[in-house]
Amino acid sequence: MRLNEVTFSGRPPIDGYGPGVFSIGGYAHKGGLLILPSRIGQWTPADLITPACFADVIAAAGEIDILLVGMGADIRPLPRDARDALEAAGIGVDAMATAAACRTFNVLLAEDRRVAAALIAV
Repeated sequence: MRLNEVTFSGRPPIDGYGPGVFSIGGYAHKGGLLILPSRIGQWTPADLITPACFADVIAAAGEIDILLVGMGADIRPLPRDARDALEAAGIGVDAMATAAACRTFNVLLAEDRRVAAALIAV
């Protein structure tokens, strides 16, 4: 079987994640994280996720085709109003456990997809 080296088109992949921390491009980031095509920053939604939690994502809608939402250690659904706001902005959204979101982000990034992630730390 031939193995190909994975390359990322200028955007850093998620190198790792652990209790309360993510490593991206060799840098540690504590707490929840928002990864947009143009920047990486903290993301700390309240206990109840609302459309307002995704204001920065919606503002960058022209750069994003899909948003992966890491919901923490377990999978849980994204509230309908938040999903509707993202889809109205033309952004596809998929909610999953944070570990799965990290892995999926890297796969889509390697495919040069226009992907973003909002990750609740585990």
